[in-house]
Amino acid sequence: MTLTPVKTPLVAKKMFPNYVWDIATDDKVIYLTFDDGPTPKITNWTLNTLKEYNAKATFFCIGNNIEKHPDIFQNILDDGHTIGNHTHNHIKGWKTKAAEYLENVNLCETVIKNQISSSSIINQKSSIVNLFRPPYGQITPKQGKELIALDYKIIMWDVLSFDWDQSVSKETCFNNVISKATNGSIVVFHDSFKASKNMTYSLPLLLEYFTKKGFIFESLK
Repeated sequence: MTLTPVKTPLVAKKMFPNYVWDIATDDKVIYLTFDDGPTPKITNWTLNTLKEYNAKATFFCIGNNIEKHPDIFQNILDDGHTIGNHTHNHIKGWKTKAAEYLENVNLCETVIKNQISSSSIINQKSSIVNLFRPPYGQITPKQGKELIALDYKIIMWDVLSFDWDQSVSKETCFNNVISKATNGSIVVFHDSFKASKNMTYSLPLLLEYFTKKGFIFESLK
């Protein structure tokens, strides 16, 4: 049983003010994010579902997965979503020295830039590589400070769906989001095999739910 809350407490946000937890706005905007892709079938399903609602999102991609599935990564670019760095090998920050951690982030950035530079679409708005999300939310103060010095925006979250947690039902996953997300919330999902059962159930329902309430879905910038 995890002790991590669905909604990030205000005290946690204040403890780490240099990280982005949500977007301050009075507008009805939600920022969906998807970690760990690109993944065969799952990522393309996600893209098609978002397209049905004219929704944009941010995909925090693993460099190694981009290398394995460049065509799926290209689909993310073609659909105009924002790309973020999620390290090359999904490493744990608390168990990794800062120099090794930054090297892994840089490797992912190189892969992203190489893929974007070879894209057939010039000047894609999705070619943003200064967004970074630490795998597992694990990042040390030194790692964070050095990444910010390199002009990265460290993107955390306001709401966790818990789609990856096998002990969480698909209904609970859906309710986690609709009960906690609000104006400017950054919401975490995963376009991965592990999370697919909960994510594929929840995403269409929450897109419909919030759209009916007048919300739109935008990429992080």
